[in-house]
Amino acid sequence: MTTPASTPTGKTEPPETRTLVLGTRGSKLALAQSGQVARAITDATGVPVRLEIIRTRGDAIQDRPLAKVGGKGLFTAELEAALVGGDIDLAVHSLKDLPTEDAPGLTLGCVPRRADPRDVVVGRPLADLPAGSVVGTGSLRRQTQLSAARPDLELRDIRGNVDTRLSKRDDGAYDAIVLAQAGLDRLGIRRDDLHPLSVDEMVPAVGQGALGIQCRAGDAEVLGLLAAIEDAATRRCVIAERAFLSAIGGGCNVPVAAHVVPTRDGTLYGVAVGPDATGALRRVTLQDGDPVALGQALAAGLQRDGA
Repeated sequence: MTTPASTPTGKTEPPETRTLVLGTRGSKLALAQSGQVARAITDATGVPVRLEIIRTRGDAIQDRPLAKVGGKGLFTAELEAALVGGDIDLAVHSLKDLPTEDAPGLTLGCVPRRADPRDVVVGRPLADLPAGSVVGTGSLRRQTQLSAARPDLELRDIRGNVDTRLSKRDDGAYDAIVLAQAGLDRLGIRRDDLHPLSVDEMVPAVGQGALGIQCRAGDAEVLGLLAAIEDAATRRCVIAERAFLSAIGGGCNVPVAAHVVPTRDGTLYGVAVGPDATGALRRVTLQDGDPVALGQALAAGLQRDGA
């Protein structure tokens, strides 16, 4: 930010306020969550924020499952390039889309408070779906857990933004679809046929419900501003989840999941799930005060079972 300037009359003018440039994908959901972050920064610091829409490779590919076209990084690479090149000051990602390793020169500058991490069935409750019902999801994690809970369902891939997926369900292409509750909440979508699944029924994706705000690692000014909207408890939980994913070598191509919550005594409680060597679903629960240690222990527990 600039310092106050002296006028020819000797009076000091107020400093000019820098406008931060926030890179975002152009989908309705990306714009909604980026807009929320921009408003939160301005409300907390008084610094204005302008959105800059950047199209990613993941946005351009709508006809194939993510696991078959590269998975993580599809929605982040172009935004990261704009950050490195100085075209934007920060970028907002759904944390579950952000690779666990920082890109060179970049850092996870802020993790705001996590929204609802649960998955939600759109249609009927999972237990009430008739045998043979067609359920749409492009997530291997969801497919694996759904198959374990309801092997009598027919699971089909689905792509597109939230509105597109809802339209496909409403048009009868699917009897039900599975979405993230946080995305529906951020879009303000309320429907009578939304049926959330508890974390025990379906373990969320690593980082689900949380946002990750990237910036340049050496940008002290932006890092200082982002500190105003940081949520320390959420960061500890997602550090553990991302340590799990890094340790297990997972991404969109590996149907594993982990979710961590803080406990009253200050430690962290985590649950992880994935298939064992026979394909059966295995579950591990652990508690620890060290986020990285907890994540690594959850991964080791699944790896012992062949996940």
